[in-house]
Amino acid sequence: MKPGIHPDYRPVVFQDQSTGKQFLTRSTADSERTVQWADGNSYPLIVVDVTSDSHPFWTGNQRVMDTAGRVEQFYQRYGRKR
Repeated sequence: MKPGIHPDYRPVVFQDQSTGKQFLTRSTADSERTVQWADGNSYPLIVVDVTSDSHPFWTGNQRVMDTAGRVEQFYQRYGRKR
């Protein structure tokens, strides 16, 4: 790697906007906001819309679309082309 051209890779806290859950990881993302972590250190805080804590796939709230029903609705509305 060339020195001086890569962003700073450091510990950052990400927070789920809807659930408030926070997790500490490493990232190049930057933020003016900081948060005090359990280890007593202050880290940049990045608030994100969706994490595994609130994503429907991971929480079990995922909806399954009835594709067969949608196709039949389409055929009823517009007819079948033969």
